[in-house]
Amino acid sequence: MICYEIGMYVRIEEMEGDRAPMPKPLASGFVTEHAYRVLGMFSPSETSDAYLILSNERDELWFICNRHLRTAGIIEKGPLRLPLEKVQAGDT
Repeated sequence: MICYEIGMYVRIEEMEGDRAPMPKPLASGFVTEHAYRVLGMFSPSETSDAYLILSNERDELWFICNRHLRTAGIIEKGPLRLPLEKVQAGDT
């Protein structure tokens, strides 16, 4: 069973190199200046990675590997995207 914190926001820190999991978020409509609300999570049985469901800048839903993501903060009731500096400063 996978549980995650409701209202958790993550920031993009794309992993580089040949071993970086696909899709790469910066090539998939995400930006480093925003924090993204985690909408769900999926962990396929064939890997130890988890894929977080995020909405990109084009309002598309993507499954992004946890290795590309870092925790930005927790906001109980917030929008899909926030400028990263607002989350880090606690201005919500």
